[in-house]
Order: sequence, then structure tokens, then C-alpha cells
Amino acid sequence: MMEKKGLLARVFSRQGSSCCSIRIEEILEGENQTSNNGCCCGVSSPGSPEKTAGQEIGTSADTRDTQRTLDIEFLYLDLDACTRCRGTGRNLEEALNEVAGVLQATGIKVNLKKIHVQTEEQALALEFVSSPTIRINGRDIQLDVRESLCESCGDLCGEDVDCRVWVYQGKEYTEAPKGMIIEAILKHVYGGGMDTPAEREAPKELPDNLKRFFAAKRKKEENAAGSTGKQTAKDSCCGISPLSKCCD
Repeated sequence: MMEKKGLLARVFSRQGSSCCSIRIEEILEGENQTSNNGCCCGVSSPGSPEKTAGQEIGTSADTRDTQRTLDIEFLYLDLDACTRCRGTGRNLEEALNEVAGVLQATGIKVNLKKIHVQTEEQALALEFVSSPTIRINGRDIQLDVRESLCESCGDLCGEDVDCRVWVYQGKEYTEAPKGMIIEAILKHVYGGGMDTPAEREAPKELPDNLKRFFAAKRKKEENAAGSTGKQTAKDSCCGISPLSKCCD
């Protein structure tokens, strides 16, 4: 069992045998189900090596059927290099910790899905148009999509790429502000509309920005694989000596 930490852990650890009210699902390319389907006592940071396992316990079937839920999706392109994705994921974690008491008091369960979007086909199927994205019950917490040059993603794929810019209280941020996320959660808790996902028109094709990102990343990976293959062939023929000539 991973170590409990944060307000979320302290609040839900008092519920007796129930583990907590937040379930984390990490979904990778080609997966319809979860690769990590479990409860979380203290939300682990996106990209963290910590993994949660097991299923919710101490909750009857009748309670699960009547319990209100918030389905939160965190969709991203990269958590290793992209500072915007990492920062947004961290702020989402902190926001959930801060509203843990409200979620407990109102009897709301949160299903958090962290989705690593790795291909154009996956992005199109998920209706993913900008990275990173946070949706609550199918609704993007910021309907207006704004982007600016993201240097870290440019380094990742070797091409100029734009990532999301968040507008909150008249200011622009390169990471989704914690206050913005908290407001979006509380709006769904108290403002209704929790049960019906938003209807949105599915995009027929990806934005040019995402096409460019996936194409450049694929080319970079292919070049890296080709270089490795050539080096392996040379080593097997002539050894590793730079003076070897038989493979020239």
C-alpha cells in the first residue's frame, strides 16, 4: 500500500474500512480499460513511479449505485519533458487534495483518468485538440483553446510545437492554475450537471499543431532507431574500433 499523504489521505483515512473516494486510472495507447485501476489515498503525482493497486472496499453495492460521481480526465502528450503537462498534473493533484473535505461531505466519488495520448488515431478518438486538457464529466474546464510555443515539447520531437495556454482571472498561464481547477470542480459539485456529459461535435481531423507534433516525434524515433541499427551492424562486423575499415 502506497504511503498516505496530504489532506486527501487524512480526510479519507477516517472513513473506517473504506479506502477513499478517488480512483485513479492510467490509460495508455490502445487500452479501453485501465492499466492501473485502484483507489488512491493521496493522489500520486502524474508521472510518479508510485502505483496504486486494488479496488475500493467497504462500500456496498447500493451505496455505489446511488453515490454521485465526478469523472475527471487528464489528457497529456508527455510527462517526462513537457513542463506544462507536468505542472498541470501537479496542480490537479493539489486541487483534489484541497477539495477532499467537500467531496467527502457531499458524498461524491471522483474517478480520475490520466490518459497519455501517444498517436494521432488515439487523439482523434479521444477528441483531443490541445495538450494538456482537463475534462470534468466530459466538459473541458476551459472551452476556449489558446496555445503558445512550448520549448520543452519542441525539444522532445525536434519541431516547433504549441501547447495550451490557460486564461484565468484575466491572466494567461502555461499551467492550469490550481484555483481554476478548484472552481471547475466546485461548479460541478454545486452547480448541477454532474450526471450528463457535455455533447460536443467530434473533430473530423486533428489540428495541424498535433499533426506536426506526432509526425516530428515519429520521424525522430525512426531516425534514432535507424542510427542504433547501423551502429549495431557495424559493431557486429568490425567490432567497436574506430580504425576498422571493413564496413566502410
